[in-house]
Amino acid sequence: MVHILTPAERAKIQIALAETFVDSVVDYASIAERIRGYDITVVEDILYSEVAPVCFSNLEPPVPPVWTGFQDEWLLDEIAKELKARESSWLRRSLDRLKVAWLRYRYGYIWKELMISIPVTP
Repeated sequence: MVHILTPAERAKIQIALAETFVDSVVDYASIAERIRGYDITVVEDILYSEVAPVCFSNLEPPVPPVWTGFQDEWLLDEIAKELKARESSWLRRSLDRLKVAWLRYRYGYIWKELMISIPVTP
């Protein structure tokens, strides 16, 4: 049986994953602990299709600003705006599919680091 995430669970995952886009040392083990227990396929999709489109630009400047994290309310509002825009436009959905594919490629190391940090249970 597939567990459907509640809005609170989804928000908890989004907030945790946003920490991978700070320009300081990322504590992958801490983030992995916070997402542990959820379907990793769903979590990976949330990372690249919901969180990365909003947060990736923080890692792109040649000299990143000093950044300690995203405010939860701002993050969740921006993700909701992105998803609503995607939902309301065929063109936006198509362009976002390309963007998500690029984000998976460009920031694939994030998922690899998280997978290393998630303990394997027998």
